[in-house]
Amino acid sequence: MLEKTDPLRAFITLVLAVILTVLIGWILVVGRSVLMPIFIAVISVYVLLTASEALGRLPVLGRLPEWMRRGLVLAIFVLALVMLASVMVGTAEQVIARLPVYQKNLTDMLTGILSQFDIEEIPNLSTLIETLWGRINLQRLAAVGLGSVGSLAGIIFMAVVYSTFLMAERGGFARKIAAALPRDRASQTHTIVRDINRSIGEYLAVKTFVNIILGLLSFVVLKLFGVDFALFWAVLIGLLNYIPYVGSLMGVMFPVLLTLAQYGSLQTTLLVAVLLTSAQMWVGNALEPRMIGRRINMSPFVVLVSLAVWSSLWGIPGAILAIPLTSIIAIIMANFESTRPIALLLADDVQAVFRNGDDE
Repeated sequence: MLEKTDPLRAFITLVLAVILTVLIGWILVVGRSVLMPIFIAVISVYVLLTASEALGRLPVLGRLPEWMRRGLVLAIFVLALVMLASVMVGTAEQVIARLPVYQKNLTDMLTGILSQFDIEEIPNLSTLIETLWGRINLQRLAAVGLGSVGSLAGIIFMAVVYSTFLMAERGGFARKIAAALPRDRASQTHTIVRDINRSIGEYLAVKTFVNIILGLLSFVVLKLFGVDFALFWAVLIGLLNYIPYVGSLMGVMFPVLLTLAQYGSLQTTLLVAVLLTSAQMWVGNALEPRMIGRRINMSPFVVLVSLAVWSSLWGIPGAILAIPLTSIIAIIMANFESTRPIALLLADDVQAVFRNGDDE
């Protein structure tokens, strides 16, 4: 038998850990279509339960039974997802129909800019524009970009189904743990679940509320300038704001580019960009830090790495889920002595990890 301090034992443990990590990554990639709706449903349930608890603190709704509050929150969640899916499908069809107009506006704007520098005197200018611009087939690009709307609607539908059953069965989850595990293991599992519920639930609920505010501000700006599909872009900005750092940039970039294609005016585009960026900066630098604080104990470097890993596995949905999923992994590791050093490396506040570990 190998002793715990034996170098060979440590090496074998490391090799097995690497193999297990690679195997889990392979399963996540291969089982993406099955696992993604489940993870989305689990993350959504955290938001729904936190919202249900918030309703319980209100004067009138707080008198309702718990099952009724959860049903009300679930109904609002399903209605919001149905509206989101309808907006996405309707917008995809309208965008494809208007792409020739956008391409013509961009061509006219490019011609006007070049004419300001008397470049129109070059004999083959028009041919050059047609050659370069003609190679960019917006219809084909849009068809590829929006072609996943149907699969996304399927993922949303499955997430709704899973969320409904998870909400219905959550009440008996504690009893199942107590019956399935020994007393000490059940107590430790309850501690882990409690920490995850407290950290992830509060973070996601407040983050969702902040993103709704950002979406409303963006909708007002886009509607004020008459930008096409303002509701769709406002929803997209709110969703992408779940992605730290790069999400706000992506959220502003798409509607700004559409404004340029719609109006063919740099002045209008710059004004829209400034207003949307101002809303993003106010939310990101003033509102969000005040409301969210430090509910997620991860260092900025770990946040970037988790974004890179989950987005490479599941694309944009993976980037949106990156912070909650990585935080859940860190909380689980913090509650076991053998994996607590890894949780310390992931954490931004090391003392918080020790406090959580002592609570067990």
